[in-house]
Amino acid sequence: MDMAQQVFSLLNNNAPIAQSVMNCLNGTPELANATATMLPQMGATTSNFPKDLPSLITFFFSISALREWLKILVFGSCLESLRRLSLHLYYKIYNSFFITARFEEDDICYDWLCLWLSQQKTWKQARDVQVSNRTFGLDSDATMIEGEEDDPTSIVHGGRQLAYMPAANTVQTMWWKGTWIRTIRTQREGHYGRREDILELCILSRSHTVLNEILIAAKKTHREAQQNMISVYVSDSNNSWRHIASRPKRPLTSIILDPGLKDLLVDDARDFLASKKWYATRGIPFRRGYLLYGAPGSGKTSIIHSLAGELGLDVYVVSLSRSGLDDSALNELIADLPEKCIALMEDIDAAFSQTLNRDADESDDEDDAKKDKKQDPRHGSSTSKITLSGLLNALDGVAAQEGRILFATTNKYNSLDPALCRPGRMDIHIEFKLASKLQARDLFRCFYVPDSQVDVDNKDTSDTKTDSGYSSDSNDEKVHSKHTPISFNGETHHHTTKLSVKQIEALADQFAEAIPERECSMASLQGFLMGYKIRPRQAVLEATTWVEKERAAALAKKAKVVDVPQASVVATSS
Repeated sequence: MDMAQQVFSLLNNNAPIAQSVMNCLNGTPELANATATMLPQMGATTSNFPKDLPSLITFFFSISALREWLKILVFGSCLESLRRLSLHLYYKIYNSFFITARFEEDDICYDWLCLWLSQQKTWKQARDVQVSNRTFGLDSDATMIEGEEDDPTSIVHGGRQLAYMPAANTVQTMWWKGTWIRTIRTQREGHYGRREDILELCILSRSHTVLNEILIAAKKTHREAQQNMISVYVSDSNNSWRHIASRPKRPLTSIILDPGLKDLLVDDARDFLASKKWYATRGIPFRRGYLLYGAPGSGKTSIIHSLAGELGLDVYVVSLSRSGLDDSALNELIADLPEKCIALMEDIDAAFSQTLNRDADESDDEDDAKKDKKQDPRHGSSTSKITLSGLLNALDGVAAQEGRILFATTNKYNSLDPALCRPGRMDIHIEFKLASKLQARDLFRCFYVPDSQVDVDNKDTSDTKTDSGYSSDSNDEKVHSKHTPISFNGETHHHTTKLSVKQIEALADQFAEAIPERECSMASLQGFLMGYKIRPRQAVLEATTWVEKERAAALAKKAKVVDVPQASVVATSS
């Protein structure tokens, strides 16, 4: 009886539940009588259930179990808040003594820090490192491990050199100028499943002075290691610039062009870089564009490489044929260029033509130009997502980057749209022709004259006489090279003959006489001389035969190219 009263007192606000309990308890007469007695009381209590909010709140708080749960809830919330507050204060105080810097792999600063860490004595004594053969964009001894120097007497060197790198997901500690530094290199999954590295530096210091010193030291170390190098950047699938390599600077003296071309480019580029204030005062966009056109292999790309080294600028290669590149991505790339750099667009005509013809013959270029005109370049081709209007906006639109030097190369000058070639986009147009006799002579001298430009055989009395450049083989004094190079046909070269500067000059004149005017490219001449790099006399003797072979090959190629369009025309007319 007492149990039934307790159940009904707890469930007095719910008549259906009470009725269910009553039905369950109807099994015994005693319980049935008790239920009949309690039903009027339950009905009275149900009718007195609070109907307004204050009464409802008072009613719930009158339940002792609910009051206890509320006390626990409030106490737990306060405890969790105190825990979070204490952790927040702890990390805030802790971080006030540390400075954390993160460097992503696709940024040049990452290479700076990795190169700098690889040279630290403390880091070389670390217990947990990752050994890598990466040179961090450099081809120098800067990252070389002690004892791994190449043998100078060996013809074949040891290839890539080893360097220390922070072990992935492992904390390393070091001291630098009395400052404690913690490093950790983590890896994450990037776009298209590519793994990306992040280098984190945690410095025990309350000011940014130590971090600034580390960054300056790392940048200086990288610059010193790259003193004779130029950096090359390309765009990746994320439309960001990625450093891919560093190439040795090429001296301007090694570029053989028509007289005045090198001076024109170098002087104009230097004047532009020093005229930022002049451009700003007159409201002229601080940009400069050069269009280099002409025969293939005439030195267009080579002069750009050499000019970048002369001016100390990095090269950013803009590939208009890259997969996934459209007008929006091109604008983003151009806008992301640094202020002082060289942006290179090679074969710019290929971005708006379905067929790419590299024939050096002018008639072939004219035929290709006519075919290209039948296509509407303003809408782009089916093989390229870049449109002419998008390219023009990227070059001199509102979002176009200022301070950069743009170089564009093409073998088909007549196929370019006039809007692309106008001043403001391409300010200077320079034609590169096939090799002249003067260029052939200078190239020969560049190959065989000693670096010191001093006669290596001052005791030779024949130098005082008129020398044709040839002498009897029996009277030649042999010079044994330290390394015996291998020729292009797999045979070892003969020992070279010691020649004076005057003899080389005479041979260069005879070589120039054997080369026809404006028929051979500089690249083909260089390839020919590479086969005789220590045999200048043999190169002169076989120059005429080589020219005849080149002419025959050019005629055969021209006949083959001309026959194809004629056959297609006959088929169309029928």
